[in-house]
Amino acid sequence: MPLRLERQENVPAIGLVAAPLVALVFTLVVGAVMFAALGQDPLRAFSVYFIEPLLDPYTQQELVVKACPLMLIGVGLAFCYRANRWNIGAEGQYVAGAVVGSWLALATHGTDAGPWVLPAMLALGFVGGALWGLIPAFLRVRFGSSEILTSLMLVYVAQLGLDYLVRGPWKDPQGFNFPQSVTFDDNAIMPLLSDEGRLHAGIIIAVVVVIAATFVLGRTLIGFSIELGGSAPRAAAFAGFDERRVTYGVFAVSGGLAGLAGIIEVAGPIGNLQPSISPGYGFTAIIAAMLGRLHPVGILVASLVLALTYIGGEAAQITMRMPFDVTRVFQGTLLIAILAADVLVRYRIRRVEGTSHA
Repeated sequence: MPLRLERQENVPAIGLVAAPLVALVFTLVVGAVMFAALGQDPLRAFSVYFIEPLLDPYTQQELVVKACPLMLIGVGLAFCYRANRWNIGAEGQYVAGAVVGSWLALATHGTDAGPWVLPAMLALGFVGGALWGLIPAFLRVRFGSSEILTSLMLVYVAQLGLDYLVRGPWKDPQGFNFPQSVTFDDNAIMPLLSDEGRLHAGIIIAVVVVIAATFVLGRTLIGFSIELGGSAPRAAAFAGFDERRVTYGVFAVSGGLAGLAGIIEVAGPIGNLQPSISPGYGFTAIIAAMLGRLHPVGILVASLVLALTYIGGEAAQITMRMPFDVTRVFQGTLLIAILAADVLVRYRIRRVEGTSHA
């Protein structure tokens, strides 16, 4: 007998809260099975992944450092996803922002340009990411192209562009032929918040963005237009909200915050441009946005959880000789579980009764 999904008019609040928790539990169960299949003690593996990193002061700082780009990108994605615009290319916007912002660091290298360099780099990073994000927005508005495909394909364009630059015109001539730029000057580096560790001022920017986004999405007409445009496009049109303007706006904000994350990462923990400047933050931030229920504060918490999987994965590589791909399996399973839990909460399954004809 065929089945049909019917959207529930009144979704219970307890279901919305419980869905990500159930998804987390399901992911842990899958992880336990995976560890056992790899010949590892699941309890020991969970301890290495999720407990031991929280007990060391250095890894506690690293947790925040790795959560910083996830927060910024995830909050930007929340703008798009609330408006029902599916930006999958935040990784490319992250790279574009890093490249555009780094141009100024390289242009002023060795000139003792002054303290204005870092703020200008951050602004350029935001602009670079926003412009890269506006490309799929323009293609959707002008030609009706799927933003899912165009934004995703632009990821590879940005990554190949970065690879060309660090192996060609921006390559450090004194770098022993390694594909990387020169190390940024001190005035182009994010200031550290601690003498020990890599905790930098970018986390302050990320928290400010979370606070600002919470206000904009929850307390302003802009946030209302985004929410209404995503949930009821016809009602938004009757209310006078321009669909094209919303599309350009959310992609600009989303791409800009991803670009800001990129330049903060390059000017912070990395210190120069390299062929790979991300372990996949742009894609992992999609999970953070979903796990955080598209709410900036929820995304902050989800970013810390996902950052823990990165750190735990690195520890498991060293102490248990486990491949880092296990971390990707964790993150992918979590995304699938979240989406499945959302479907089960927001929809009900009904049987479609067949009709007989005389």
